[in-house]
Amino acid sequence: MKPYPDYFITPLPWLPNIPAHWELVRNKNIFEETKDVVGDDIDAYSLLSLTTKGIILRDVASGKGKFPKDFNTYKIVKPGDMAFCLFDIDETPRTVGLSQYNGMLTGAYTIFHVANINPHYAYYYYLSLDNVKAMRPLYSGLRKTINTGTFLSCKLPLPPRPEQDQIVRFLDWKVSSINKLIGVKQRQISTLKELMQAEIEKQLRVYPVVDTVRLKQLGTFFKGGGFSRDNLVEGGGYPAILYGDIYTQYEYKTSVITHSIDSNAYDVSRKIVKSDIVMAGTGETKDEIGKSILYMGDEVVAAGGDVIVFRPNEGINVEYLLYQLYSQAALKHRYIHGKGDIIVHIYPAALGNTLISLSDEENQVKAVERINEIIDQVKKAIATLTKEISILREFKARLVADTVIGRIDVRGIKIPECEFVEETVDTENDESMEGMEGETYEE
Repeated sequence: MKPYPDYFITPLPWLPNIPAHWELVRNKNIFEETKDVVGDDIDAYSLLSLTTKGIILRDVASGKGKFPKDFNTYKIVKPGDMAFCLFDIDETPRTVGLSQYNGMLTGAYTIFHVANINPHYAYYYYLSLDNVKAMRPLYSGLRKTINTGTFLSCKLPLPPRPEQDQIVRFLDWKVSSINKLIGVKQRQISTLKELMQAEIEKQLRVYPVVDTVRLKQLGTFFKGGGFSRDNLVEGGGYPAILYGDIYTQYEYKTSVITHSIDSNAYDVSRKIVKSDIVMAGTGETKDEIGKSILYMGDEVVAAGGDVIVFRPNEGINVEYLLYQLYSQAALKHRYIHGKGDIIVHIYPAALGNTLISLSDEENQVKAVERINEIIDQVKKAIATLTKEISILREFKARLVADTVIGRIDVRGIKIPECEFVEETVDTENDESMEGMEGETYEE
């Protein structure tokens, strides 16, 4: 694909030049803000969420994610409308979406009706800017806000309408092809994880059981405490873990420390040491409680939030115990004993009653060695697939950017008939704005 023959220089700091026959038009000529709210008619609208994969339907009945007390202030969104999050932009994984649904979105978003442009072209353009957070020159204030008036006064490149349509067809075709490849690799990762779990289950059953005990007979529990998020510091602090780190970083035998705290909070906090097994006492869903097991490494770490720590007795094969807690039987036990509707809790007393099946010491060692071997192999394969997915996403972002700003000329390309394919939404790991649902923000 070749560039256009001629270009002209633009005044936009993120867009040096565009094809000579394109125009620059102000956003106010294509975007009309709408502030209509659902009020008492919430039953007439589907609940939507803006995620890294775009605007999706949310399943309220699933109970996953955070919900406000009521939806009266949620804004009405129609097919073809665009939603923008115009604050905390650098910290927000995705700040633009194009809706294909009649629904409602949190009042924190700015909603626009779109006219005088192919809305999919407008979406691809602002998606390309969001991918690199290119609109930083427009930010103001500590929350990195773009004032709505400032946004509407800003200009965007506008090809002739037939060319917009061709660009959209081209990108739909190419993006769909890339999304299909990503989907194949995501399914391969899911299959590998299932095989890994199956191998753990197999190794826990293959050797004769010599005793069945309750978890509380093998060690002691204590809860974290002594600090909160108010004690978090940027760099130079002491390592700490909160309950949210456990289930968001869920992975076999992982030690992930994502926070630092000040020295005073560290001194008074409960500490996690080598061979401790850490669990979340609080979660937004029973699945989070069920899967929340983290095996700590050598580092001494402060435990805060609603963190539950199990310290095995001396002589216990901790890795074998860890895999017992990853078993389907133990997961089901935690799921059943999670209590609560909006916030789910589980307590040491319930965790302590988890049944643990023990083989003899020699066979425990054999089981752990085999499980570790399988996990290492699977992790390497998953790492390769994950890197390939990352490369595909980078290529997709580059292709979108190069096309919508006119670096490549796609006018003469023959595009086959194809159905647009979205990238598969990972419901467990997708980054979304669900945590701010119901939040409102005044500029």
